[in-house]
Amino acid sequence: MLNKEKQGLLERVDEALNSVRPHLAVDGGNVEVVDVTEEKVVKIKWLGTCENCSMTVMTMKAGIEQAIMGRIPEISGVEAVNGLEV
Repeated sequence: MLNKEKQGLLERVDEALNSVRPHLAVDGGNVEVVDVTEEKVVKIKWLGTCENCSMTVMTMKAGIEQAIMGRIPEISGVEAVNGLEV
């Protein structure tokens, strides 16, 4: 993937996440886009209270994936990573 294409995808993903960020912020959490892979998988990192929350799996499926993949159909998946994996 070209750097320009990747940068464009990163920006679009970040914009898509803006729709769920207010809901995460209510509970003191947030999410950060870490990377978009060659396979168009978005890597995210949970921040704040989301880092240790037992509801992140549900939030991932019902909020994060829906927000990203609903707006950017070329994205093939979303994965959470810790800061050391990438």
